[in-house]
Amino acid sequence: MFRAAVGAAAALSLFATGCGATTTGGSAEGGDTASVEEGFKVGLLLPESQTARYEEYDKPYFTESLKELCQKCELRYQNADQETSKQQSQAEAMLTSGVDVLVLDAVDAEAASGIVKNAKSQGVPVVAYDRLAQGGVDYYVSFDNRRVGEVQGQSLLQALDEQGNGDDAQIVMINGSPTDPNAAKFKEGAHAVLDGQVEIAAEYDTPGWNANEAQTEMEQAITSIGADNIDGVYVANDGMAAGVVAALKGAGVDDLPPITGQDAEIAGIHRIISGEQYMTVYKAIRQEAQVAAEMAVAAATGKKYQAQSDDLALTKVEDGDGKSVESVLIEPVPVTVDDIEDTVISDGFYTVDEICTQRYQDTDFCQGIDQG
Repeated sequence: MFRAAVGAAAALSLFATGCGATTTGGSAEGGDTASVEEGFKVGLLLPESQTARYEEYDKPYFTESLKELCQKCELRYQNADQETSKQQSQAEAMLTSGVDVLVLDAVDAEAASGIVKNAKSQGVPVVAYDRLAQGGVDYYVSFDNRRVGEVQGQSLLQALDEQGNGDDAQIVMINGSPTDPNAAKFKEGAHAVLDGQVEIAAEYDTPGWNANEAQTEMEQAITSIGADNIDGVYVANDGMAAGVVAALKGAGVDDLPPITGQDAEIAGIHRIISGEQYMTVYKAIRQEAQVAAEMAVAAATGKKYQAQSDDLALTKVEDGDGKSVESVLIEPVPVTVDDIEDTVISDGFYTVDEICTQRYQDTDFCQGIDQG
């Protein structure tokens, strides 16, 4: 349902008019050219490897999409391991090596403005991927991040209501990294739904999206509030949800409260079918990566990105500098145990075999789904 619909032939025809075109920056710098027929260099900078999605999905999906669009293009890739200075060095090295376009998922959106400005000064366009870097990027593709927080909050309220705790529930909020602009949007969306509906007894912003930090924060919340007084936990992503579950189990909690997540990591799906996590948010990363590749090829060849469907049309988003950026925002999808088959399985994100491993064969979900 969320698969990108554009095949290789259609993608190539989309950019055929860009063959031999001057790059956005090449024109300013004196006539360098980038074309799909001859190929060019594309730099991809991802922020960290602690969250499973980047190495397991974003990089391979982007690589696959770029190859479909431009068979002769060369991909240069680096992961910053959550280190701002490392990402800056990686970007400098890529620019020195002569990349024609940079796709940047910033560790720190504000600090990344230096990378963006450096690239633009050398005539290299920049596509902000997943996180909106400051400094005047050419394009931005991500998910509707405020909406992510809203659907997480709505799902948590639904779970509390199902348990009869809707009126006077106490919850803990474990938010994402304070240096990630997406985390601020998730938090904003969640508060818009939760404020006035539940009591937020404790709230934390988690440096680096670190699962161990999230576990420590949850342990602190349990100490201050009492495990029996925690009716639900808003957790911004699946990796941190693992730390929250560990903290609750460590405190002797057997009947876990509803816990949210994000990214539809396989570990998160396993926790959902085993009853340890209430929901996650599925984000069609393949689609996001494909749009990023299309934007990168368009920018490098001096063309304008053309959406392949109405739901991927360009909109305007303001960055932290108040600049308007041409953007595509993809709709996030909430996933509870009732939605797994119609989302991550039907979309090919996971197979039934990957979900229903031997350890989870006895769950109601695996007992009830056709594994043939």
